[in-house]
Amino acid sequence: MNKRYVYLIGPVALLAWVSCKQPAKQNAALPPTAVNVVAAEKASAIYYDQYPGTVIALNSVELRSQVAGYLTGIFFKEGDVVEKGKPLYEIDRRKYQSAYLQAQANLSSAEASLVRSQKDADRYNQLLKQDAVAKQLVDNAVATLASSKSQVESARAGVVSAKTDLDYSLIRAPFTGRIGISQVKLGAQISTGTTLLNTISSEDPIAVDFVVDEKDISRFSSMEGKTVGKADSTFMLALSDGTLYQQPGKILVVDRGVDNQSGTIKVRIQFPNPKKQLITGMSCVLKVLNQQSGVQVLVPYKAITEQMGEFFVFVSQDTIAKQHKVQVGPRVGNKIVILSGVKEGDKIVTEGLNRLRDGGKIQIGAPAQQTQGQQK
Repeated sequence: MNKRYVYLIGPVALLAWVSCKQPAKQNAALPPTAVNVVAAEKASAIYYDQYPGTVIALNSVELRSQVAGYLTGIFFKEGDVVEKGKPLYEIDRRKYQSAYLQAQANLSSAEASLVRSQKDADRYNQLLKQDAVAKQLVDNAVATLASSKSQVESARAGVVSAKTDLDYSLIRAPFTGRIGISQVKLGAQISTGTTLLNTISSEDPIAVDFVVDEKDISRFSSMEGKTVGKADSTFMLALSDGTLYQQPGKILVVDRGVDNQSGTIKVRIQFPNPKKQLITGMSCVLKVLNQQSGVQVLVPYKAITEQMGEFFVFVSQDTIAKQHKVQVGPRVGNKIVILSGVKEGDKIVTEGLNRLRDGGKIQIGAPAQQTQGQQK
């Protein structure tokens, strides 16, 4: 039995050895890979970092009443631009008008009492000089005069308070802006400070808010207050339909602090809005000129291969393809910026990449065998 197993092991081992050697011979006999190459070139590469943004109003106010009552008047058309000071809503003013008139009457009464008290005090003081009246009566007159003066001040404060409530019953536009859809109708009961009447927001100028990574704070802080836009193309604002906004803007403010959860900070850019193209709440994309824009090495985008998050190209060195690790920048059309790993003039393989290995033999153009086959 043992001898029979020994006899079987020999042929099996020989077969395995032959099978292992055969691929190596086949690999050695493989023809060069047909490739196409393009020289890396230096060219002007202008590209932008893109940040999603939101249009916001620089002034926006929710209108709420500071007095209670029933709504008796609406004096605007929804969606219109209203001027500062224009009456918008009216709360039933009758009781506030009555309270104001009552306060004025109280003030008149208090002032009349003050005049009488002043005369009494003057008369008693004159009699005291003649020793014709008791000192106690003089003191009482002086105290009554002081009380009358306090009553006048209190009555004046009452008039101011009543006048304020009367004024608050007519709600006016706090600034020039566009007013929205009314949230209440005529006859609605309005509660002090809680019932939302409407919202008004300014339109020109207007702003765009976006967030940037904290490492870019110094980049945007250095541009704060400077006018940027169409003139120098530092900023370009792309609207939701893809069109570019034609007005220049300026960085209004970089927020006071970084969000510790996202590691970002808010930046606000102000734009003129004469044609009212920018509407509060709309989405847009802010394009900011990349600081590395300029003359860079460019290669065809299709020459890039990615492995485990790293990027490579094959460089032709005579009949050998060498794999180079590269640091890539943004894509510019059908090319891509190479920040490092390739220099100008290097011959970059653009075709046949799926069959190439580092150090593999290459042939620029179609293989000879294929060419002969085509001639036949």
